Amino acid sequence: MNVLKTMHCQPMEGQAPMNEVQISAHLARVPGWALVDGAIQKTFRFDDYHRTMAFVNALAWIAHREDHHPDLDVGYNRCTVRYRTHAVGGISVNDFICAARADALISD
Repeated sequence: MNVLKTMHCQPMEGQAPMNEVQISAHLARVPGWALVDGAIQKTFRFDDYHRTMAFVNALAWIAHREDHHPDLDVGYNRCTVRYRTHAVGGISVNDFICAARADALISD
């Protein structure tokens, strides 16, 4: 089990962003996610618009509960999710926690 999905986001103000080694180690724990332009991102694909929007709505609930909000690019049968922690000016563990929770929406 990916322990990240059981964790909760914490305030990050005043903390440093993860370095490349830390980011690489965490990316190994969330398959399919990649570092792209200073954020971690993954595209989820679905059979139809209804399933895409169900995923988006569930992800919105997670974002609300964790107070950590992704950038989303939504199409008919896909949703690209991007996480970056603005409070640290880069990537934090909160991004990986939410990535693991997004994965759990479709794998659990």
